[in-house]
Amino acid sequence: MSRDGNPDPYADPLVFGQRLHILRTRRGMTREQLGGLVGRSGSWVKSVETGRLKTPKLEVMLRIAEVLRVRDLAELTGSQALQVGLFAGPGHPRLAAVKAAVDAYPYGSSADGPPAPTAHLRARLSRAWAARHSAPHHREVIGALLPDLIRDAQLAVRQADRAGERRAAQAVLAEVYSLCQFFVAYQPDPALLWRVAERGLIAAQESEDPHAIGVAAWLAAQAHRDSGPAHFDAADAVSFETLAYLEPLLPDAEDDVLAIAGALTFEAGYTAARRGETGVAWRYWDQARAMADRLPADYYHPVTSFSQAIMGPHAVTIAVELHAGGESVRQAAAADAVAIPSRPRRARHRIEEARGYQLDGQPDVALATLNQAHQAAPETIKYNGYAKCIVLEEVESKSPERRRRASELAVRLGLLAA
Repeated sequence: MSRDGNPDPYADPLVFGQRLHILRTRRGMTREQLGGLVGRSGSWVKSVETGRLKTPKLEVMLRIAEVLRVRDLAELTGSQALQVGLFAGPGHPRLAAVKAAVDAYPYGSSADGPPAPTAHLRARLSRAWAARHSAPHHREVIGALLPDLIRDAQLAVRQADRAGERRAAQAVLAEVYSLCQFFVAYQPDPALLWRVAERGLIAAQESEDPHAIGVAAWLAAQAHRDSGPAHFDAADAVSFETLAYLEPLLPDAEDDVLAIAGALTFEAGYTAARRGETGVAWRYWDQARAMADRLPADYYHPVTSFSQAIMGPHAVTIAVELHAGGESVRQAAAADAVAIPSRPRRARHRIEEARGYQLDGQPDVALATLNQAHQAAPETIKYNGYAKCIVLEEVESKSPERRRRASELAVRLGLLAA
């Protein structure tokens, strides 16, 4: 029994239907919504939840897991034999050190020595972002850099004497928390993710820097959206309130501010697509594309990846989230993954393409595309629940060749033993 008196989906001896009901309601999703997203009806969901229908096959179970974003397949099945991490990957070896740095807030006493100059911190931060984009094992790289960056940025804020210096230090600290949020996403510590997101928002607000505020809001909107349909309104509120704040600045805005406004506009479309609102989703994508067209052709935002080059991949994401397989494939053919300079973002685009091919009934192409994602950035696909769902589904394929290729990829992802 959980703290609120409701049944706990992790406690035995709950059956699959009971677990499905609990996890669905916790996500704020109706039976009709869940059924539509997995290609079934609301009455089918009800029959499964009430036990009138048997536990579905693995293929359907994985679709349910994808829609509900369950952390581990055992949450649905109740079987410890099916403990497969999906939307929360295994804890990274550097997670403990990053968590300790986030939690150990310094007071900035004289014993700590003089703080690092803000310009020095910003240069280190720029190098950290560059390393993240270029490294195939990007979590390992930024996980090694984050503890010192967090501590030094916190000290710079605490020891700043003048208001201007303090605001500049807060802007750097906000972006350090943004980098940190990329690391802690999909780690088995959701409380840490929210702590980092909230501290980033506070530091950005204290900085009064439009770009820092936009970046922190962009990440907070994603955190809300990934928490499920019950939080979609909160995601929209963050995006729209920040856009209203940025709008008066846009006519004369620098590229970074225009880019973060474009990224927030796309986020509104992303959330609309998760709701199944086709027209609204594509309208926001169109607006974001118009903003991208105002940027230099070679511009690439270091945090959000917003740019002219990213709008094709963003179109694939919209189509996939709308569960439009044919449109996903059409958009994938038009998008240019090679133009994305960031290895982890390029890998994520390959995963979105693979989802589209899977929706369109092309599992062989989906697996080949996931292999491309693995080549670009192994740590991206390792922590991506959508990719793992596709691989696990094809491990059960009736085609021996497809089953072999899926099993090989599953071993590389740590889903199966070698």
